[in-house]
Amino acid sequence: MRRLLRINLADQYEIVDTGNPEQALAMAMQSKPNVILLDLRMPNYSGFELCRTLKSMTSTKLIPIIIISGEAGATTKLFCKELGATTYFEKPVDFEALRAGLERVLTAAQPERRSEVRIHLRVVLKLRGTDRNEKVFEEMSPTENVSKSGFLCGCTALLKTDSTIEVYLINGGMKFSGKARVVRSEGSDTPYPRYAFRFVQKEGDWILQ
Repeated sequence: MRRLLRINLADQYEIVDTGNPEQALAMAMQSKPNVILLDLRMPNYSGFELCRTLKSMTSTKLIPIIIISGEAGATTKLFCKELGATTYFEKPVDFEALRAGLERVLTAAQPERRSEVRIHLRVVLKLRGTDRNEKVFEEMSPTENVSKSGFLCGCTALLKTDSTIEVYLINGGMKFSGKARVVRSEGSDTPYPRYAFRFVQKEGDWILQ
């Protein structure tokens, strides 16, 4: 499978591969690839475990993971999504579809991931806006990381990509910080999805200047 991936993708992408899951984890931490293609079946360490580990670490959690596996079924696909995988391709792989999927993932993820430094910081915010069903919501949520222009946090409301919300900083009171747009969602099929937000309008003080 690794050989086929290299044959079909090496003309467009720089590829680094390994069949050793421990080495794969070390490589991901060191080189911070733009995307990870992950098989579910590996020696001594399942792809599920590696996906969970990668998504739990601050240094690798924002790297998109594409699952490539011979394990079909809606339950397996849903479980991979809950672990944080971006998308899922069954074997035998449709490489034309995989190329298109890679282009979508990289176009959507890389500008947000690489544009500026993020700090792992827990800060309580109030989020206010409308969900996918045009229902008004308002809830408190702690951030997982912040940057000068955005933040990552969970939210029970189901939000559309590119939708805009109001953001209030809770710090000895409540201060309006501006309006932020949803640029990426993770775990949308879970009870507590996570969203990456980027400010489209900033007012007053933000955590990072």
